[in-house]
Amino acid sequence: MAPEPHVALLRAHARHAPWNARGLAAHVTALVDAAGIRPTNASARAMPSARAVRFYVANGLVDHPEGRGTAATYHYRHLLQLLFIKIRQREGQTLDGIRSEMKALSGDLLEKRVAQSLAPALNSASDQAVLSHSDEPVAWRRVVVADGIEVHVRADTDAARESTVVAMREAVRAALGRDALS
Repeated sequence: MAPEPHVALLRAHARHAPWNARGLAAHVTALVDAAGIRPTNASARAMPSARAVRFYVANGLVDHPEGRGTAATYHYRHLLQLLFIKIRQREGQTLDGIRSEMKALSGDLLEKRVAQSLAPALNSASDQAVLSHSDEPVAWRRVVVADGIEVHVRADTDAARESTVVAMREAVRAALGRDALS
């Protein structure tokens, strides 16, 4: 039996694994941002950081990664756990409450709950493209921004349009200029 469409779209993100802590945080940030998830708890951040990932691991909210230190790698289950934390924070749940809930959720239920909450983001055209081309290699457009800096844009998305690529490149260059002046 095929998984529900939202679950299948969420599973397509597994092919981006493994991640380091920073990469996992960035991937979750992109999904959380696309879904418009904002926590109701003022002390919770909407977007996770690598430091937050390590905090959640240390406090039993996210499973330990494979490896240690800079060699630590995170996989699909870690993605689900981190997304669940952000979803439940949006709904006003405390970290203690989230920890209790996560212990009671099987992998399938966790995946289904996350997929349902992210349905609007998972229905985006770019995720539909990921699902429909899941057996084909993904083509990326490589954009050189400056010496030693590149931006990679998946070629089958609206972001790969020339005008969008130029705007991204110029925005990054502008940000680099401001940082160099600081």
